[in-house]
Amino acid sequence: MKRLHVHIAVDDLPRSVAFYSTLFAAPPSVMKDDYAKWMLDDPRVNLAISARGAAVGVEHLGIQAETGEELAEVYARLKEADAPVREEGATVCCYAQSEKSWVNDPAGVAWEVFYTVGESAVYGGGPEVADGRLASTLAVPAPAPQVVPAGCCG
Repeated sequence: MKRLHVHIAVDDLPRSVAFYSTLFAAPPSVMKDDYAKWMLDDPRVNLAISARGAAVGVEHLGIQAETGEELAEVYARLKEADAPVREEGATVCCYAQSEKSWVNDPAGVAWEVFYTVGESAVYGGGPEVADGRLASTLAVPAPAPQVVPAGCCG
């Protein structure tokens, strides 16, 4: 079952962690000096917040697949959408190893579609997202992704 992903840039991480921990009645499942993440089942969401210098507010939205098959299903739908897809492939971002692609919706909102296969000791990188939109130079088609098989590291 897929999960909604929301990434919010904040300017006061400890205050935001306290707020979201209270709102969701749960501590973050991942906590770093510049990043926190809640993997919630009610509501079914992967909420991430970070204090990394981005403009405060919703940075991007996403769909997190739980298997390689789910990722392939969403990738197929992305190819049918009327927007260029930026296929990033295997990458390290947000202290995780993932397979991912990006697309802007018709209003310009950046959407990330990904499958996480493991953890990372470093934050990593990814496409530049400003004000909830992919940088225009990155929103172009790229080679087909290499889908990571289900059952790895998880």
